Amino acid sequence: MSKYFDALETRSSSERESALATRLPQQIAHAKANTAWFAESLKQVDAAAIVSAAALAGLPVVRKHDLIELQKQQRPFGGLAASRWGQLARVFSSPGPIYEPEGRAADYWRTARALYAAGFRAGDLVHNSFSYHMTPGAWILEAGAQALGCTVFPAGVGQTEQQVEAMVDLQPNGYVGTPSFLRILLQKADELGAKLPSLTKALVSGEAFLPPVRDELLARGIAGYQAYATAELGVIAYETEAREGLVVDEGVVVEIVRPGTGDPVAVGEVGEVVVTTFNADYPLIRFGTGDLSAFLPGVSSCGRTNMRIKGWMGRADQTTKIKGMFVHPEQVAAVIKRHPEISRARLVVTNPDSNDLMTLSCEAGLNRGENLEKNIADSVRDITKLRAEVRLVAVGSLPNDGKVIEDSRKYD
Repeated sequence: MSKYFDALETRSSSERESALATRLPQQIAHAKANTAWFAESLKQVDAAAIVSAAALAGLPVVRKHDLIELQKQQRPFGGLAASRWGQLARVFSSPGPIYEPEGRAADYWRTARALYAAGFRAGDLVHNSFSYHMTPGAWILEAGAQALGCTVFPAGVGQTEQQVEAMVDLQPNGYVGTPSFLRILLQKADELGAKLPSLTKALVSGEAFLPPVRDELLARGIAGYQAYATAELGVIAYETEAREGLVVDEGVVVEIVRPGTGDPVAVGEVGEVVVTTFNADYPLIRFGTGDLSAFLPGVSSCGRTNMRIKGWMGRADQTTKIKGMFVHPEQVAAVIKRHPEISRARLVVTNPDSNDLMTLSCEAGLNRGENLEKNIADSVRDITKLRAEVRLVAVGSLPNDGKVIEDSRKYD
């Protein structure tokens, strides 16, 4: 059985550049001809001249945080999608709200390659603990697993005792989901005295995969690898057995740019991840993810020859990914609007014991009403779909630095 998913992973740099010189002009011409937004933003661009990643640098960046307003102006996808209802298989909603289309192509999100690198093979049973509700995470992993010839158990989130029972009965080979939820499932299995000897591999995403968590899984006999993906783009990069950063997927072009600009930075310099896809249904050209990362020099010792990134290193703006979900400053404002007792609020994200924790500090006067902390916590969960601790503080005590969301997680 091959070590690699396909021959594209081990192409020479000249072969990869030659393929880009053909595919990039075609994709840009397609986007201009079939989407309103790119028809306008790229109307002065000669598609035939965009034959390399360097040539892309002259094109405008459309950033994730722009999508909310763009989609309000032109529903449902802000003029960025080339396919319509009937041509699409599904449409998803992420917090914001931001709507994402899914086309009908097999392995639409390009996940099979990342799963293969993590050791998944045809005939495996995959326990999928990403959410099947509204957001695309579960479907992103399911599509890749099915393309490999795996069978998927659609576990979703929650109901940990029932999930462990299903794992004992079905004996899955692999897990996909967030690393924090895998730890929760394993701890629940320990509480129940349940053994899961069949579970030997995992592909995790949606949050940072910290070395202590990776080592904890290895100690249990589970080799965990991470994939970097977004709801708009699918898989962008993935970890291999070399564990030397994340290899960029063959179906995208990745640039690292200075935050707030479209200017590429030098190898090793941290900047915003900007991605161009070859997706015909949603042909995103220079899509600014808002995520921070950096290119690593050279190629991986695993033999895959595409460029590598360090992985997810935080956000270029205040929008923050927590437990696989994006939380926006606009959502903090919505919480404040629900509770007139709050004058200002600041959401601080930490990760004690490698688990994400949200704490919302709210400035509130003496006239606070009954059960205010609980009511605010309920609003946070309703708006963000995540739990938060709520702390009431004196008016004027929060820092006057313009921050609404502070990401204080440690990644060392």
